[in-house]
Amino acid sequence: MLSRLTRPQAVAVCALPVVALLATAAFAPLPFSVAQPGMTANVLGANKGTQVISVSGAPVRRTSGQLRMVTIVATGPDTRVSLGDVAGNWFRTDRAVMPRDAVYPSGDTVKEIEKHNAAQMQQSQDAATRAALKYLGLSADKVKVTLRLADVGGPSAGLLFTLGIIDKLHGDGSGGDLTGGRTIAGTGTIDASGNVGAVGGVALKTQAARRDGATIFLVPKAECADAKAELPKGLRLVPVTTLKGAVNSLQALENGKGSVPSC
Repeated sequence: MLSRLTRPQAVAVCALPVVALLATAAFAPLPFSVAQPGMTANVLGANKGTQVISVSGAPVRRTSGQLRMVTIVATGPDTRVSLGDVAGNWFRTDRAVMPRDAVYPSGDTVKEIEKHNAAQMQQSQDAATRAALKYLGLSADKVKVTLRLADVGGPSAGLLFTLGIIDKLHGDGSGGDLTGGRTIAGTGTIDASGNVGAVGGVALKTQAARRDGATIFLVPKAECADAKAELPKGLRLVPVTTLKGAVNSLQALENGKGSVPSC
């Protein structure tokens, strides 16, 4: 059949499957999510009209400054992401193309993922409360901490919750604020012993933090390189591995005594 066609006709016929394949690939769903900087919330204040940290059973300080937890927003687990979406966002600094399995548990339905994220947030809040009270030498039998943050899931606010509880109950330990009156943002998981863990998406989270006025960003040390990759001007990175190290760094920033680590 092809031998009876002219050369241009033969090339055109052979090219048709390739064109069809490329067209299919351009519109076929791919296993990726597109993420961007999300909302931030001051854990020392209110979010959507509700106080984020409430404490009973112990005196609560009046704080200044802000401790802002940060988020990223990703396309939903059932959103169709095409080759065109990937190509269009790949080189943008305010977007990140991530494997869907890195954002959402593989194989779960939307409702199961929402349930999973809510459970992670609850576990994070429980660990943050235990870590803060342990650091302060207070008993959970006498001090009750309630954490409320609407429409946010996952464990990445653990460190900021813990620091917020400490600031409300203890401040910097010398009558001042742990923030030193600054707007400080950060991210990181935390366990009951005060160990800080990596979370992912920090290059986008630093952008959200600077957008909302932060000048200091607490980042899990293991993610320093990612945080530096697209670091906004005017935002200083402070790496942390433990709650004690984070508190020490904030105290050093406030009083100018001692060293503050950097990425």
